[in-house]
Amino acid sequence: MISDVSATPRTIELHPPRSAFGASRVTLAALLLRDFVVLKKNLGEFVIRTLIQPFLLCFVFLFIFPKIGQGIGGHGAAAESGFATVLVPGVVGLSIMFQGVQSIALTMAQEFGFTREIEDRVQAPCPIWLVAVEKVLSGTVQGLISAAIVLPIASVVHAAGAEANISLHWWIILTLVPLSCVAMGSLGLVLGTSFEARNIGLMFGFVILPITFLGGTYYQWTRLNPVKLGGWHWLQTIVLINPLIYMNEGMRAAFTQASHMHLYIIYPVLVGFCALFLSIGLRNFRRKVLS
Repeated sequence: MISDVSATPRTIELHPPRSAFGASRVTLAALLLRDFVVLKKNLGEFVIRTLIQPFLLCFVFLFIFPKIGQGIGGHGAAAESGFATVLVPGVVGLSIMFQGVQSIALTMAQEFGFTREIEDRVQAPCPIWLVAVEKVLSGTVQGLISAAIVLPIASVVHAAGAEANISLHWWIILTLVPLSCVAMGSLGLVLGTSFEARNIGLMFGFVILPITFLGGTYYQWTRLNPVKLGGWHWLQTIVLINPLIYMNEGMRAAFTQASHMHLYIIYPVLVGFCALFLSIGLRNFRRKVLS
């Protein structure tokens, strides 16, 4: 016996396909969220890694040395206060640089090396270059967090009298600090795609150390005038190829009343370094992924 069964028509809703831009935007947000979840899980390690070097610098140079009567750049309260004013913004810039290197360059060297985690990332539904940009954005946010952590510590652990020279210029802070974080994140991308995991020691020895000691962390660029060869201010000229010198001079403009390089030089040069590092980093990233 055959029964006549009337089938109820079923309505199938068809969603319009997501555009390439929409898919890339969702993927970028997911990659950033993943990095922030990892950062949250390792927050204690992140804070310790961020604080240890700036704290030791300020503790040794600005607390111990004055206590034992060992002056830096001179003797007396005025010299100690002056050096503290120079060093406080310097350690903020230094922490941003190291954060960019550690959060991007070291991680990327591992992901391209033995973990091969980068292979999963580049299979996401987005252009290859967007994966690299996500790395820079993640490092930028971590640099901003490190600056927010380090400045209060550096401002507290210092020689007596330095607090009088600490002055927050918010319009510079809100523009220069993010720009510096992007520049150092882009530098981290360049280093992470230029050095293999087995050559990380070379990166620190031949790149990071010269940038650190010739980057104006412990001195002002405007005070390098006496270092001359004949009539040529050779050191003041050579350090201009160092992006950290512009960052630290900008930090002094943002956080202190100390003399510094002109802002109309600092901003364009940092933007130029951002463009240069990002273009080189994106090119290197694509080559490593496709090789």
